[in-house]
Amino acid sequence: MDGLTSSKAAPYDDPATALLIRRYEERLARDPASLSFATLADLYRKVGRIAEAIALCRDGLRRVPHYTTARLILAKTLLAGGDLVAARGALDAILEGNPNDAECHRLLAEVDRRRGDLEASVGHLQTAVRLDPGDRDAKTALRLLRPGAGGIPEGGLGRVLRDDVFATATFGAACLEQGLVEEAADIFGRLLRKDPANQRARDGLEQALRAKSGRRRG
Repeated sequence: MDGLTSSKAAPYDDPATALLIRRYEERLARDPASLSFATLADLYRKVGRIAEAIALCRDGLRRVPHYTTARLILAKTLLAGGDLVAARGALDAILEGNPNDAECHRLLAEVDRRRGDLEASVGHLQTAVRLDPGDRDAKTALRLLRPGAGGIPEGGLGRVLRDDVFATATFGAACLEQGLVEEAADIFGRLLRKDPANQRARDGLEQALRAKSGRRRG
């Protein structure tokens, strides 16, 4: 699978995290039927051991297929590894049992956004915000992804940004470099609505959203 990180190159050096991983590995070795496989898989995901996390989740889910937490961790890990199709499959399986899972809708919004389908992404974000009004990241993403809702300023710059002649990935990147995050998101969003396969626009939109949120979720 593309983008998966080998366990031999796990990018972490936090002794507390390493100790926690060892403890859960030992617990699972003592009791292979334990549900702690999900916690261990999530720890693997957080330190970049993507392939191991996926394998652990899939093995555990064969035993307990209705363990929603494990399936959600699997979806997050697949998303981290870049397998958008498999991540969607895991999330769709969760929604079949619980259509009101806010985090599931938020993750589906990310899947659709990274595929370039902004309309579907906005739909999932609207549902996520309705189900969890306190989700600031979903609210921010929703505001930036709605057509024309990026907060384009008035005046000369606003007129330039509204002109499709300037709606290019290069100009969007320039806006990002100048800290004009909302303006950049608007440009990249317009590009993706015209061409969902525009990889530069996809990457630029992801950068804009990361810059706006200022953090990553766990």
